[in-house]
Amino acid sequence: MPEAVWVLGGHQTDFARNWSREGLDFADLTEEVVRGTLDDAGIAPADVGVIHVGNAFGQLFTGQGQLGGMPATVVPELWDVPATRHEAACASGGVALLAAMADIESGRYDCALVLGLELERTVPGDDAAGHLGAAAWVGHEGRDAKFMWPHMFSALTDEYDRRYGLDEAHLREIARLNFANAKANPLAQTRKWTFTPESFEADDAANPVVEGRVRRTDCSQITDGGAGVVLAGRRFMRRRAMARILGWGHRTVGLPLDRKLARSAGDRYVLPHVRRAITDAFTRAGVSLEGIDGIETHDCFTMSEYAAIDHFGITEPGESWKAVENGDLAIGGRIPVNPSGGLIGGGHPVGATGVRMVLDACKQVSGRAGAGQVEGARRFGTLNIGGSTTTTVSFVIGTGE
Repeated sequence: MPEAVWVLGGHQTDFARNWSREGLDFADLTEEVVRGTLDDAGIAPADVGVIHVGNAFGQLFTGQGQLGGMPATVVPELWDVPATRHEAACASGGVALLAAMADIESGRYDCALVLGLELERTVPGDDAAGHLGAAAWVGHEGRDAKFMWPHMFSALTDEYDRRYGLDEAHLREIARLNFANAKANPLAQTRKWTFTPESFEADDAANPVVEGRVRRTDCSQITDGGAGVVLAGRRFMRRRAMARILGWGHRTVGLPLDRKLARSAGDRYVLPHVRRAITDAFTRAGVSLEGIDGIETHDCFTMSEYAAIDHFGITEPGESWKAVENGDLAIGGRIPVNPSGGLIGGGHPVGATGVRMVLDACKQVSGRAGAGQVEGARRFGTLNIGGSTTTTVSFVIGTGE
């Protein structure tokens, strides 16, 4: 059997910060995440056997590449420790975690530092949206769109509507819930933002259209930030772990959204590869949805969370609206989704998101989630997607016992 993998501790920066406005750069971000993560895990730099860095768009936003070398640059005690940068668009953090797990499971290393890092508030918003479009099939899709990703997830909305019917009021309710959850998260980007009821309606003044059927509060944020965790195998264990990675799933398909939708035309699920990534994680963990106490999922847009609801099996395909209406997704509901506020409320520094999700899941099962705690949580699921679900990574996180 592969070596079991535990999470010893982790750290997240305040996603409301604008690092460029503070005169700071990747070096400053990396140092805070590295030192905060090691401190929380209770280990020294000398204990780290390998480093994996998730980052999607470093060169585009800052000109800085070779981010695998940044931890040793800012923490000299990490000099000589092998390190690699991983890129899979918004799933960059997820694949960095998978690589670190593989190192531990194989016995190559006993302790891994995993970092997710992204700076996006270095350019105007329209330019940032253009940079993020690099995760689509450039030159082949979205050529007439002003904003690539709102356009793509508007197309997914259209597909759901065509197959099952869809009331956009349910998407607005997902936004409202995630922004409300973020109010209780001291690290959430939008925790101090204010809204009116019209912010979650089809109101062209309070909630204008961004692209197609996507309105402003349907969208996740342009965010600076980082998150880190320390993973370890049994041979390294020196104290009780924060949590354990019980299962994982990873699927990759082609870039174009239209091909994804065409290939699934006869399937029960609009995105069957996403469903398989989730069920792979459940199977490896030896659990079903009924054994999951909550979920941190990829809500880059409200439509991506709407799709995740039925792909997790919370409802039958096309019936995600039932979980929205029944209050199942709220803290205290049948299966809370994004108690952190998710990407919409919490923020979305792209390369950090997959790591942040796992860290929040670890906080939940270790009773460290503060005001967003799901009472009695012992197992949490995560879903991290890159592009139009081109790369999908799912984890099941359990108690450290």
